Amino acid sequence: MHMPYPLPDENWSSAAWDQPEADSDDQRIEALVAQRLSIDWTTRRQQISVAVQNRVVILTGLVGDTEARQAAGELAWDVPGVFDVCNALRVGGQRRSRR
Repeated sequence: MHMPYPLPDENWSSAAWDQPEADSDDQRIEALVAQRLSIDWTTRRQQISVAVQNRVVILTGLVGDTEARQAAGELAWDVPGVFDVCNALRVGGQRRSRR
């Protein structure tokens, strides 16, 4: 029988309830993305919702133009720890006329 030795970086003495939850990273990322979107002049007055699942940022809502949509995606990518960005923002004001 082979018994593996713990790696030097592994903390075998801490209990499972002492470990941070996986959601804490998602919550931290969500707060940072929302903060950056509220500070930037391009995105601060837009209707953007931020959700994070497994370090993937999901942007939904309505923005005024493509510049704001692109800026929101770039701001989300700049947050440390982001694995991917799903930019599902819709651009408002571009309505097709029905004839």
